Amino acid sequence: MLNARTTTGLVAHSKALEAAGTAIKLVMRVPTPLKSIADQVIRSASSVPANIAEGQGRSGRDRQHFWRIAYASAKEVDSHLRLLAD
Repeated sequence: MLNARTTTGLVAHSKALEAAGTAIKLVMRVPTPLKSIADQVIRSASSVPANIAEGQGRSGRDRQHFWRIAYASAKEVDSHLRLLAD
């Protein structure tokens, strides 16, 4: 099987995959009343490496657009994890 961490050749992509895996593992233990926030963490965390990879396959402004989306999703994950931590 192909190692997913090497498909783009970008360090940012492998770091994003690692961070998404960690975030997803953390929110799997969230109590039921907070499940909607946990679900959003899973969606936004998985969006980061996906958009980095898609951006790598694009060029010019299109590439930058996907990388901006990845950055915004990372900020969203950060915000939700901070909320859950408090």
